[in-house]
Amino acid sequence: MHAAISVENLSKTYATGFQALKSVDLRIEPGELFALLGPNGAGKTTLISIICGLVSASSGTVRVDGHDIVRDYRAARARIGLVPQELTTESFETVRATVSFSRGLFGLRKDPDHIETVLKDLSLWDKRDAKIMTLSGGMKRRVLIAKALAHEPKILFLDEPTAGVDVELRRDMWEVVRRLKASGVTIILTTHYLEEAEEMADRIGVINRGEIILVEDKHTLMRKLGRKQLKLHLIEPLAEVPARLAGHDLSLSDGGEELVYTYDSQSERTGITGLMNDLREAGIRFRDLQTTQDSLEKIFVNLVRQRQ
Repeated sequence: MHAAISVENLSKTYATGFQALKSVDLRIEPGELFALLGPNGAGKTTLISIICGLVSASSGTVRVDGHDIVRDYRAARARIGLVPQELTTESFETVRATVSFSRGLFGLRKDPDHIETVLKDLSLWDKRDAKIMTLSGGMKRRVLIAKALAHEPKILFLDEPTAGVDVELRRDMWEVVRRLKASGVTIILTTHYLEEAEEMADRIGVINRGEIILVEDKHTLMRKLGRKQLKLHLIEPLAEVPARLAGHDLSLSDGGEELVYTYDSQSERTGITGLMNDLREAGIRFRDLQTTQDSLEKIFVNLVRQRQ
């Protein structure tokens, strides 16, 4: 089976001399939801723009469902739906007309039933005859998604799809994304709401300064790089960590009422067992405990800082 997206040795240098992408290699599998994360200016939009045929690469190759984006541009582009960051829609056009027009751009026959389904899925059916200029920002973003889905693409790029969208609309949009993924659509997401990526993505890719610095299964990434903490709520406060516990990564909260143990997945089992034994021998008792783990956002920030 072809990769949904295959990128090999891709580079892009603009006329100003700025190198936006540096020998990027990336493979995205059919049917997955891939979150591409990176700080502003990292190269996310340039990479997406090249894959979608909006920007020319300086070197390297890109294939979409096995089709080279240069030699077989029409077949490659027909498989892609793009939801851009910018709201670029005709203000005086109606919702239904602009979505139908997007389908026609790919040479497809009119399909009012499909357009109706798309608009209903995005809660736009009641606005089908409204002009774009009368819609709220959140509704306009929904229209962008509807336009991207009009030609029934196999691959959908969502470039900051929920920017400026209120919580209720964001939740509705993610329900649509879940249904699309369940139907077999491959979805590539960029977002600054990292909790969305943490909840939705199958795999995470991180790009920084034009280079892919990590591609990992989400759960594996969280397990490998997510720091964990065990908080022990002590019965009797401590003035300092006892010397006999110096072998553990322990710290005291203000007031000495909480003892915090920091560990990773590699030391989880043996570390906690050893700590409990040493606490018992030291006569330190606790009334409650809780565990926490770093979020994807914290992991992402640490990764980017390491590459500064």
